[in-house]
Amino acid sequence: MTAESLTAAPPLRCWVPRGVYAPQTDTRLLRQAMCREGITDRTDVLDLGTGSGLLAVEAARLGGRVTAVDISWRALAATRLNALLNGQTLRVRRGDLAAAVPGRSFDLVITNPPYVPAPSTAAPRGAARAWDAGKDGRLLIDRICDTAPTVLRPTGTLLIVHSHLCGIDATLTRLEKAGLRAEVVDRAVLPYGRVLRSRLAWLREQGLTDDGTTEELAVIRAEHA
Repeated sequence: MTAESLTAAPPLRCWVPRGVYAPQTDTRLLRQAMCREGITDRTDVLDLGTGSGLLAVEAARLGGRVTAVDISWRALAATRLNALLNGQTLRVRRGDLAAAVPGRSFDLVITNPPYVPAPSTAAPRGAARAWDAGKDGRLLIDRICDTAPTVLRPTGTLLIVHSHLCGIDATLTRLEKAGLRAEVVDRAVLPYGRVLRSRLAWLREQGLTDDGTTEELAVIRAEHA
């Protein structure tokens, strides 16, 4: 199935249990970018932090050979079930980001990591693991940027989505320092959701927001320079 024919395909069925990140605007934005990458039956795809597995299933529907990684058992169960519900086959691995696939490299790496700045310095627990990412929101983003060159094949591509609140320019710079050429390929502006509204005062104290009403999401595409 091509990206063009996907527009006529039926919507994917998606079961999301409590405690697993439900597909939202960032998911749709990353899907849009992913569908432009020309996935075929020769494309090895890695989905880091797969959550519900919706993007992994989409990549498999496009023909990709997909490996989906998450540290949450619930997320992996959801991914397995959603692949089954949609008649797709993929590999599921539990682990901490790329450590779950040691020694492997991929043509396409997609990731929608937790990126919401959080007041607590403690490791996030429960459902918050799907969005909280330390005081600057970069708890996992920086690790992904640093390890991306090791999991990308010479002609491979990384697609990562996150909010402006954790620094779009910081991600571009980090990827470039890691030896990748990076650019923003998609953007979307949307009102603050429930989580951000609940910590608006703290975000203002930290200088992370000005108007406190909207956030910008960005998909960053990176490849070997």
